[in-house]
Amino acid sequence: MTFASALDAYGFGALRRDRVQTLQINVGKVCNQACHHCHVGAGPKRTETMERRTAERVVELLQNTPEVETVDITGGAPELNPNFRTLVEESRRLEKRVIDRCNLTILLEAGQEDLLGFFCKQQVAIVASLPCYTAENVDKQRGRGVFERSIRSLQLLNEAGYGKPGSGMQLDLVFNPGGASLPPAQESLEQEYKHRLRESFGIEFGRLLTITNMPISRFSDQLVRLGKQDQYRQLLASSFNPGTIEHLMCRSLVSVSWDGRIYDCDFNQMLGMPAMRSVSIWDIDSYTRLARDRIQVGDHCFGCTAGAGSSCGGQLG
Repeated sequence: MTFASALDAYGFGALRRDRVQTLQINVGKVCNQACHHCHVGAGPKRTETMERRTAERVVELLQNTPEVETVDITGGAPELNPNFRTLVEESRRLEKRVIDRCNLTILLEAGQEDLLGFFCKQQVAIVASLPCYTAENVDKQRGRGVFERSIRSLQLLNEAGYGKPGSGMQLDLVFNPGGASLPPAQESLEQEYKHRLRESFGIEFGRLLTITNMPISRFSDQLVRLGKQDQYRQLLASSFNPGTIEHLMCRSLVSVSWDGRIYDCDFNQMLGMPAMRSVSIWDIDSYTRLARDRIQVGDHCFGCTAGAGSSCGGQLG
């Protein structure tokens, strides 16, 4: 069964974007970490990064698209891009909500000493990856010492008001499974995270977002090495949940890559599957043009529709 045939079997037909509510910007693959589950394949040795001219065009189109409510900036470690702060400032000037996909350890990197203050001033929402509440599991996925540094960064964010009840400063965490399995129920895992992090480290946060690992790039390579790629892909397909289709992130999101190409989501971007009609920010005069466009799908899309569903905003159902 292919993803397209699964849609047909349940009477959905071709997927189309309903609206353009979120602009997701991937500013490049440069990162201070090289995580095993990373669908981007990001790391310290990557060189792909958004140039100023491209960032300016992204903002120009954003200004022409009032229906966009949220600007979601990702990478790599997006904060390492020289245009990151300009993208944040200009998006906030246009009164957009801004999300930074933060790996936490970036706050402790040399040259980023004023980053937390910048987040606070611009009221940036932080969505931070912490794949477990134990050092062993986090370091296994993300590298030695990452858990300890992540905890310190979370404590600094808390001290600045992030994640504190009533502060209005959003701090959410992201969970990815450590292996070839679906995430557990988001609500129950969130309670476990909150208990463990509060009791052990005094850390508070808002929501836990559970995200299914996509069989793309570095995680796909890992599955091949373990001889589990076919098994994992079969798990995703057999767990197809038609109730997730209405809530898929691609129905309301447009993804722009570091080089200005347009995609239906960040996963399609990493697979080199551009949007069907408009493939570059230089081809359009606003993101509105992408509303009602047909969405490119492939069998990796089972990752978003398996079980309770998965998106950049966590569990779908």
